[in-house]
Amino acid sequence: MCDAKQLQDTLCTRIIMTREGNITKSLDPSSATINRDALAKTVYSRLFDWLVDKINKSVGQDSDSRTLIGVLDIYGFESFKNNSFEQFCINLANEKLQQHFNQHVFKMEQEEYSKEEINWSYIEFIDNQDVLDLIERKPVGIISLLDEACMFPRSTHETFATKLFQSFKNHSRFKKPKLSLTDFTISHYAGEVTYQANLFLEKNRDYSIVEHHSLLSSSKCPFVAGLFPPSLEDTSKSSYKFSSVATRFKQQLQALMETLSLTEPHYIRCVKPNSGNRPGNFENLSVLHQLRCGGVLEAVRISCAGYPTRRTYDEFLDRFGLLAPKFVGTQNNEKAATEELLQRLNLSNYQLGKTKVFLRAGQMAEMDARRAEALNNAAKVIQRQFRTFIARKEFNRKRRAALKIQCYWRGWLARKLYKVMRREAASVIIQKYIRRWLSQKVYIHLRFAVNTIQAGIRAYFVRREYQLKRQTLAALKIQKNWRMWKARSYFLHLRVATISFQCAWRCRLARKELHRLKLAERETGALREAKNKLEKRCEELTWRLQLEKRLRADAEESKSLEIRKLQNALEEMQLESDAAKALALKEKEANLVLRNKLEVATNQSSALEESYVKIQDLTRENQSLKISVESLEKKVADTHRELVISQNETDERLRKVKEVESNIAQLQETVHRLEEKLSNLESENQVLRQQALVVSPTNGLTNHATPMILQTPEAQQVSQGSQHSMFDSSIDSQIIKVRSNSLSDTKLQSRFSIERQQENQRALVKCVIQDVGFSNDKPVAACIIYKCLLQWHAFEAEITPVFDHIIQTIGLIIEEKDDNDALSYWLSNTSTLIFLLQRNLKPSGVSTTPQRRYPGSVTLIGRMTQGFKSPSNHGSSGTGGTFGAHEGIQQVEAKYPAILFKQQVTTYLEKIYGILRENVKKDIGPLLSLCIQAPRMSRASMSKGSRSPNMIGATQQVLSSHWHSIIKILNSLLSKLRANHVPPLLVCKLFTQVFSFINVQLFNSLLLRRECCSFSNGEYIKSGLAELEQWICEASEQYAGTSWDELRYIRQAVGFLVIHQKAKKTLDEIMQDICPVLTVQQLYRISTMYWDDKYGTQSVSREVFASMKMMMTRSSQNASANTFLLDDDTSIPFSVDELTKDIWKKT
Repeated sequence: MCDAKQLQDTLCTRIIMTREGNITKSLDPSSATINRDALAKTVYSRLFDWLVDKINKSVGQDSDSRTLIGVLDIYGFESFKNNSFEQFCINLANEKLQQHFNQHVFKMEQEEYSKEEINWSYIEFIDNQDVLDLIERKPVGIISLLDEACMFPRSTHETFATKLFQSFKNHSRFKKPKLSLTDFTISHYAGEVTYQANLFLEKNRDYSIVEHHSLLSSSKCPFVAGLFPPSLEDTSKSSYKFSSVATRFKQQLQALMETLSLTEPHYIRCVKPNSGNRPGNFENLSVLHQLRCGGVLEAVRISCAGYPTRRTYDEFLDRFGLLAPKFVGTQNNEKAATEELLQRLNLSNYQLGKTKVFLRAGQMAEMDARRAEALNNAAKVIQRQFRTFIARKEFNRKRRAALKIQCYWRGWLARKLYKVMRREAASVIIQKYIRRWLSQKVYIHLRFAVNTIQAGIRAYFVRREYQLKRQTLAALKIQKNWRMWKARSYFLHLRVATISFQCAWRCRLARKELHRLKLAERETGALREAKNKLEKRCEELTWRLQLEKRLRADAEESKSLEIRKLQNALEEMQLESDAAKALALKEKEANLVLRNKLEVATNQSSALEESYVKIQDLTRENQSLKISVESLEKKVADTHRELVISQNETDERLRKVKEVESNIAQLQETVHRLEEKLSNLESENQVLRQQALVVSPTNGLTNHATPMILQTPEAQQVSQGSQHSMFDSSIDSQIIKVRSNSLSDTKLQSRFSIERQQENQRALVKCVIQDVGFSNDKPVAACIIYKCLLQWHAFEAEITPVFDHIIQTIGLIIEEKDDNDALSYWLSNTSTLIFLLQRNLKPSGVSTTPQRRYPGSVTLIGRMTQGFKSPSNHGSSGTGGTFGAHEGIQQVEAKYPAILFKQQVTTYLEKIYGILRENVKKDIGPLLSLCIQAPRMSRASMSKGSRSPNMIGATQQVLSSHWHSIIKILNSLLSKLRANHVPPLLVCKLFTQVFSFINVQLFNSLLLRRECCSFSNGEYIKSGLAELEQWICEASEQYAGTSWDELRYIRQAVGFLVIHQKAKKTLDEIMQDICPVLTVQQLYRISTMYWDDKYGTQSVSREVFASMKMMMTRSSQNASANTFLLDDDTSIPFSVDELTKDIWKKT
């Protein structure tokens, strides 16, 4: 509304204007506080003046009217235990009004009687002019001394009281109490009142600051700027201008007295029957004292003995002369005529003055009744004659008009009947021909439409049957070729695996044999020559093996090209069924090329067979060498037995030692694993969460050009195959050729898997961006993300960008769509995804059994369709194969990226929950400010005794409109959350915090605004809380939870407001039975601000107030106990474990 910098300078600095320029002075905290309070008083004063002006304009007074009717309602004389500046001003107003009452009733009445010289006895009365002089007289009155003390900055209430005692020590109306230094007593017309001067100076000071006026006049809000128009006054050297509250009040009171002096007042005196405010109790002494102090007894004496009705002679004769017109018209003397008229009317106890006639009470009404009776009789005669003349004249006019109307009407009816008969005859003929033409036209059109539809339907069925036959034939061809290729590839794969296993086993046996021969060669020198020959032959075989490797590489490249062509052909066959014949021809050509190459490969294998024969010759020579080695072994056997015996003994000892070491190692390993597990759990909640919040996801999805490379089983087979090929030395040519073909196949498959993973990632991102809805009350997007990551082994990878892609996509969606519907949808998805990750992931280092996966389709679309099949295929009922992961898939060992991904999803869940909660608070907040106070129309209508049904309905509609708006917002939010299948735990926590916010806002507003602490306003809030309770019952405990308990503060406060007999309640009953949750400070605040605008009941008794003050002084040392306002809870009220357990129970 205004500039923040200017507001800070206005409150914290002071500008002093000098000749040389302006001097800006910084204020200390106490001066700044006074400056702030002065600003608040200025704003409140201008708002009050504006409101009074608006009310006066809305009343609809006529500015040109010469008469005025006003009602003045004063608060009454006040005398409490502690009387301050407010009671002083109120009692001053009562003194002024009492003086006006005395002047009007006593002085003016008796002066009037004396002036007219009628028989009258003078009545003495008490005059209070000396009390008014004590308070208002200048320059020695109490108000003048108070203004003088306020002008001096170092004046205190002690110095002010001392000056009062010195100035009025001999005054009969002023007294000084004995036990107080600052109290003083004034004898008012109603009795003595003792005032405490402690706060007189502070309450009388009112500073007008120029900076405040300029700040608020420059406000951007037109309403605030209109309250402070630019002033034309000259600025003084100081921006602070002192203004006395008491002086302003005295001036306003004097203006009121002047207004009352120009009017004819009538007084209504209110008498308090008893001091205890009890019904049916009438204290005679107290009432008599009030009547004496108020001058009522003297007024009653004057009214009984006086003449309230008075008229001048000409006015009296002009009004009542018609009662005796003959007699009054003959008299020339008005006084004599009046006396004759009164005697003729048999009136007594009247007085005739010089210019007026004075009548007793009730005589004027009697004369008015006789005058009204005479006027009524004359009016009846006049009306009777005039009505007879009017009725005769009207009857003659109507009779002539009726004859003319009947004549014309009968002729018009005859002509109309003739026209109708002619038109009916003509219409029958026209209808006959038109109906025949329409029937013929409809029949022709219907026959043509039927023929056209039959022809179109028959042609459609024929074309569909022809198309179905073509598709069936094409599908059969595709299935035939696909099954043939699949069976052939499966056969080749099995054959390659079998040969590889055989080669590996034979290599193992050959190595063992070679090792044994090497040992034998160390013992004898005869075998060295054979060893050299074998080494030479091995080198020759290795050279041939390298040659075969080169040939195999060439074959792999050629075969990879052919396989790519075959795959392209298969994809074209799947997409375009019409081109099946062309693809079949290409496949045949590719098969012919493969056959030719296979023939070439078989020719090359014959050359390898020759080398295989040579290897067999070498094996025969090895057998001859074995025989010679056996003879040597017999010699060594004897020594070997002795070595075996000693070795067995050492083996036993070593075995025992190894067992002990293995047990120790196992224990150390388990301890180490437990320590690692604890460290992982701690680091997950501390380090990884911070990294998830600080480290933003990777830049846009389009910036990632590096493909995701995972460690797939196909790639592992390729690496293992290349390693085994380096150590195979005794393989024939046929085995080498088949193995080269298998390696080329695996290499090509690894390339295809990388491309397929990239396509799957793009498809997954598109799926996340779209709203794919729900299946079996479960979010489809979360299930797809989890199953794709599980299928791609992303949780086990050390480096993968797929997690960043998903997190950034979710973040962009939340930033673009911040409405409650989109937030509810992603709240459901993120909670489900966290549940899946929490249940099926474990930190790295914990050993588990191998995973068991279900066979399924390789593509992403295939896996998606498998995840949402019927519940009988996977998992438990209603889970769609995903929430049943604990049965089919065991826990996966998660690496660091997977753990970081889980923390990021948790952070986004909390962020979405917080945004959704703040959106609801923003919607409900403006309505709560309207719900805390009942509309004025409704309160005014409640205070009336009788109301019409239409007014009651309109009042109830106004009362419930704001609460209904809140309930509509809650219903809309609940429907969106239930439509998006948000877990009930999150819904319950969200509504609990929303109702806590409602409780805090309503309760704090009730404590801060006095107009809200009324009886009718308590009933209004209570009706709104009843509607909220009904909504909570309809929403059920599953979604609402403990929301009703969150409203306990405002419920108990409203319950306290609507109690009728508060004065009879003790403090223990209030704190234990009615308001057990509220503190003493809160109860004291409500009790002091309470006012009954409906029944006029009082607040709690003085004993309860005294007990509250004692308890507040005892607990004043505690800083938390001094605060009576509530704080709003903005924390996250749930954890991941609670959410997981709740979803686990529901599934």
